[in-house]
Amino acid sequence: MFDIGWSELLVIAVVAIVVVGPKDLPKLMRGIGHYAGKLRRAASDFQRQFEEAMRESEVEEVRKAIESVKTETPSLDLGASVDKPVMLPKPSSAPATAAPKLAAKPRKRVSKPKSSAKRGKTSAERAP
Repeated sequence: MFDIGWSELLVIAVVAIVVVGPKDLPKLMRGIGHYAGKLRRAASDFQRQFEEAMRESEVEEVRKAIESVKTETPSLDLGASVDKPVMLPKPSSAPATAAPKLAAKPRKRVSKPKSSAKRGKTSAERAP
């Protein structure tokens, strides 16, 4: 995230020893660690609250969508069996004995006459 290498950390440590002094350095490091922990806890708390709010809003959106479907389709029985066909065939007025469909005949492939591209002559010109 910050892209700090070992050489930069060594420089920071040397500067801290020179500026603060070796006597007060442990006290300073404890204070920095204490505030870093508070910052991490605050960040994780914020992230948890944000994720919880997102879940609640998603649940509320789904609830609204379900209610809108229920109000738009009041005649639909949601408790009905799924095994029953939804659409039944309409009774036709045509006679019961319908003519069977004929099977399609296979088509013959028609090949194109080959021409001689090298000489530029057609097959009719080549014939004697």
